[in-house]
Amino acid sequence: MADLDISKLTISKVVDARGSACPGPLLEAKKAIGAVAKGEIIEVLSGDASTKNDLPLWAQKVGHEFLGVIEADGYSRLFMKRGR
Repeated sequence: MADLDISKLTISKVVDARGSACPGPLLEAKKAIGAVAKGEIIEVLSGDASTKNDLPLWAQKVGHEFLGVIEADGYSRLFMKRGR
């Protein structure tokens, strides 16, 4: 996936967890992933730096694919593809 341009992904669901502290963004992502079909992508917006570590670890553990992060103005945009 080295050639993947995450800025051009088709997003199925956006989760705005910018006002939430750890573990809030992760919990919101867990809820949101169930609302999309296998192979679809969610974007999680988070101002909590821990999310950049927590989300990829959780995705790997449960069988989803973490696609990457784009840093925005004061928050991160994290992308994950539903795997199961």
